[in-house]
Amino acid sequence: MNKPARFILSITLAAAAVAILVAQAPPRSAPAFTAAQAQAGQGVYDQNCGGCHGANFQGSGDAPALSGGTFLLQWRNRMVSELFGHILQTMPPNAPGSLSEAAALNVTAYILQRNGAQPGPQALTAAAAMQVGSIATGQAPPANAATAAGGGRAGRGPAPVARGAGASTTRGVSVEGEVKNYVPVTAEMLKNPPASDWLIFGRNYQRHSYSPLNQITKDNVKNLQLKWTWAINDSGANQTTPIVHNGVIYIASPSNIVQALDGKTGDLIWETRVGPDQAPGYGGIRAMAIAEDKIFLPASNAHIVALDARNGKILWDTPQSDKPRANTSGAIVIGDKVLTGLTNCDRFDGEGCYISAYDIHTGKQLWRFYTIPREGQPGSETWNNLPMNNRAGAETWITGSYDPDLNLTYWGVAQSKPWNFLSRHTTPYDKTLYANSTVALNPDTGKLSWYFQHIPGESFDLDEVFERILVDIGDQKVSFNAGKTGLLWKLDRRTGKYLGGKQMVMQNVWESFDFATGTPKYRTDLLEMQVGKPVNVCPSTEGGHNWQAMSYNQPSGLLIAPLSQSCMNFTAREVDFSGSGGGIGADRTFAPMPGSNGNMGKLAAYDVKTMNEVWKYEQRGPFLTAALSTAGGWVLVGDVNRYVHILDVATGKVLWETRLGTSAQGFPVTYSVDGKQYIAVMAGLGGGSPRQAPTALAPEIKFPQNGQALYVFALPQ
Repeated sequence: MNKPARFILSITLAAAAVAILVAQAPPRSAPAFTAAQAQAGQGVYDQNCGGCHGANFQGSGDAPALSGGTFLLQWRNRMVSELFGHILQTMPPNAPGSLSEAAALNVTAYILQRNGAQPGPQALTAAAAMQVGSIATGQAPPANAATAAGGGRAGRGPAPVARGAGASTTRGVSVEGEVKNYVPVTAEMLKNPPASDWLIFGRNYQRHSYSPLNQITKDNVKNLQLKWTWAINDSGANQTTPIVHNGVIYIASPSNIVQALDGKTGDLIWETRVGPDQAPGYGGIRAMAIAEDKIFLPASNAHIVALDARNGKILWDTPQSDKPRANTSGAIVIGDKVLTGLTNCDRFDGEGCYISAYDIHTGKQLWRFYTIPREGQPGSETWNNLPMNNRAGAETWITGSYDPDLNLTYWGVAQSKPWNFLSRHTTPYDKTLYANSTVALNPDTGKLSWYFQHIPGESFDLDEVFERILVDIGDQKVSFNAGKTGLLWKLDRRTGKYLGGKQMVMQNVWESFDFATGTPKYRTDLLEMQVGKPVNVCPSTEGGHNWQAMSYNQPSGLLIAPLSQSCMNFTAREVDFSGSGGGIGADRTFAPMPGSNGNMGKLAAYDVKTMNEVWKYEQRGPFLTAALSTAGGWVLVGDVNRYVHILDVATGKVLWETRLGTSAQGFPVTYSVDGKQYIAVMAGLGGGSPRQAPTALAPEIKFPQNGQALYVFALPQ
């Protein structure tokens, strides 16, 4: 029997076994918990779990679903005491072991109740000796079903998070003010940004994360001083990019709060609460956009919202989808359109994810590009004949770049869901387009010009969704990108032709990689892996490279990349293919990367012509900011251990360091006001695997679970 046929047969048999397992009605054991425990557990869940696993237990990002068929497929035959122990020892991911035994028991009771288990007079204990499947059905009982439909907090999302004395949840302008002498942002300014401004995610359309400002140099950077700080809402993940125009900083805080600040003093000019509220969790708003007299916020609930840049008034608000989606990607304005992506497309609902464009004046949706081809369209056949309702993933959770000369916008597409080919009922040879691809689109129409799939059939959450950096090398127009495998890819951005690759961190997922053609080949044991049996994979889902963007330093011709070094033991799981199942379908535990000497953080510089590594700087804690470089000859990066480092672009030598109140996280920027250069760095929390890996592998690194803020530095007067 040939290999594809053997895989199809094994998957068919596995699916049949799952159907029989789900159809069985195991005998019910006596109740294992009290109603009071479940009620108390709801509060624990809302505070610690809902931001990742979702208000309705549906899962999100790296977090699996905690109810329904997929949950039971993993936990049905395991003991309740094992579920409790897993929660007690590993949750929440950013502070494992921080829950008390009572809190972990209570949230276990609540999860069981949401899966159909009935309370009784006997309290749940750590020694509970029954299988999850003996008391849980995977279906919420009528009382909880009514609650989930809107009768209680569970159906409306996590409880509102307190935001300090006098905080209001009223939507609209909450602090009134006016930006004086506002200058409209023209299309020409977006194409050629003023040196003093930071108008675009990555500063320019090419996503260079480079500034031509040179007042702060590698010689005087040692004299930097903190000028001011601005506290940011702590209610959710923070990985944002400030937008700076004409001396005014615009920032998006968790819970969709937009503020305008004076870039010299840090004084608040105006504030608008767009909503909705957020709980601490995975996704943060990575970037806003600006054009003419408008700020464009891609809100966490997948609405694109336009605000008046002068005073914060909401001008229009357009939902991107009628499905329960989210948006962490940010936005980019091209001409009279604002483009943005989508996340939370891991459930089986038949729609999937897409990139979409909106009229900047009216908010009208103008086009969609679906990242999973519709049935009958080219590429649809790469999903092993699965119906549309069982195709998921392919999110676009990082904003694209743009070449004005070619009039093409370039976006990375994330992995297909569930993560592994066994879990999603495909074979290792099914490409699942356009997952793990670069897509080049016409921004006027949304039509596909070309695509390049970096890893066909990717199966370990090693996605290639991140920034596309556009560089001209002589008359060669190139696009660079790097993903979680830690490979630096070089493509011709006119055609998508593969031009070269460079492995930046150790990997063992591929048995071989053809650097002439750009073709990876998985290890044989990974092609023959089985559900429920772990395999070792390097890098881990933390990624060799993740959302922490690279910088292209134009004067030196160097790409400077924040990288991470960790591995994992990866276990594929069966998922529920009925209804709105789906999700990630896998477990993983993190492990050190061989040859890294325990250093998870790596910052390295690569020559764009040769792709050779010029220098590297390694340390224990991983970097959690994008790299920012300037014409002053330095590059800045921040880490999980609260440090901000500035290094010499040419050598990687550390020139200056300081420490923030909590982890440095997000996208640093630099700007100038009245001839003086400033550097703005975020302190942030939340996130997925880039947070979970150091928590597991470097528990000695401690950081506060609050204190998100903007720190602004400059030279002395």
